[in-house]
Amino acid sequence: MFKLPKFKRQNSKAKKKLRTGWRKPRGIDNKLREKKKGFGYMPSAGYGTEKKLRNTRNGVELGVAHNLKELESLKGKSVFIAKSVGNKKRIVLIQKARELGIKVLNG
Repeated sequence: MFKLPKFKRQNSKAKKKLRTGWRKPRGIDNKLREKKKGFGYMPSAGYGTEKKLRNTRNGVELGVAHNLKELESLKGKSVFIAKSVGNKKRIVLIQKARELGIKVLNG
């Protein structure tokens, strides 16, 4: 697997007020949009992650749990507890994950 290029916003180095986050170039004479050499990289379909590596972290599958039923179905995976889960239920889910031997990444 090769290292992905950094997809940076055009002129973000030259103009201080521009952030480096990606914005698609839309100008009619824009060299980056025309994919000319030396003007940086544009994200495209070929840069995607391999299917077997998607939704993994260091080779371990990731899952999201909203409730106990979902947590139990995610045995053998690393789990994120959903953002929308409240404090009471979060504590219960973390305890249950410890019993099942599931690693909680945001617990």
